[in-house]
Amino acid sequence: MADEKKKILVVDDDEGVRDLLAFVIKKEGHSVDTANDGEEAHRKILEAHPDIIVLDLMLPRYGGFELLRQLQRGDLKDVPIIVITGRYTDPSTADMIRQESNVVDLLEKPIKTPRFVEVMNKILEKKNSAEAES
Repeated sequence: MADEKKKILVVDDDEGVRDLLAFVIKKEGHSVDTANDGEEAHRKILEAHPDIIVLDLMLPRYGGFELLRQLQRGDLKDVPIIVITGRYTDPSTADMIRQESNVVDLLEKPIKTPRFVEVMNKILEKKNSAEAES
């Protein structure tokens, strides 16, 4: 159903960022799970099949870039990803990240919550439209 809660996984090693995004996602009416490193995230992605993944690139234990590569294969290649980063990303690197098949957007920290909500809702509207058509 188009109106059911969507599952969103937030992957970030910064507890403050995880808590902020979890609060915003819940406020928007969706369920949220979090992971603080790439290894935990990979396990949760395989178990829960989230509708959206919010992925920090700088992670301990199996970093964000490695996880992003894994998410380009098999059943995972269709899961939309919002990449977030606290590091300066030059325009050519940002463009390269955005060109990954399932990366929808790249947001820099500190996260501007209105922009995050806009991106998340755009992804969910597309998913709802696709589900309604099938």
